[in-house]
Amino acid sequence: MITTEDLKKMVIMAHLKDDMLDRLIAITDVLTFDDQETIFRQSNIADRFYMVKRGKVLLEQKMTNKIMVSVGSVKPGFAFGWSTMIEEGYYTTDAVCAEPCEIFSIRGNKIRTLCEKDPYMGFLLNQRLLMILKKRYDHRTEQFVKVIKHHPDMKDLF
Repeated sequence: MITTEDLKKMVIMAHLKDDMLDRLIAITDVLTFDDQETIFRQSNIADRFYMVKRGKVLLEQKMTNKIMVSVGSVKPGFAFGWSTMIEEGYYTTDAVCAEPCEIFSIRGNKIRTLCEKDPYMGFLLNQRLLMILKKRYDHRTEQFVKVIKHHPDMKDLF
């Protein structure tokens, strides 16, 4: 059984009021996955939002038929699959369990409907989502700049 305390441990849910969390509990599923189990694949329809309760999930992107690159990892308390929060689209990475995982999951249409019924809750969730996206964007920008600075062809320019 999921409690409000369980959801308060999720970064994206931490600032919601208890009555909002109670409404989310009603539409939240608890899913379990084994080590190396795939939760979703890149280009699958984004129909669920996920939050890690226990375990670690790797977000991977296919570069070629033989090369997969890990573009991030999701630890307990953090969310992934947020594409479904924005619109009905597609996942942009694979999500693979790096170890056995317990995951909270909400169907996209249900959470979007709940946010439409309670615009303040939708605002709070989207603010947190934007903070997460900004941090990820900033991190990836730093990584990109670091790679450019250390590229052998770029040394003479610096």
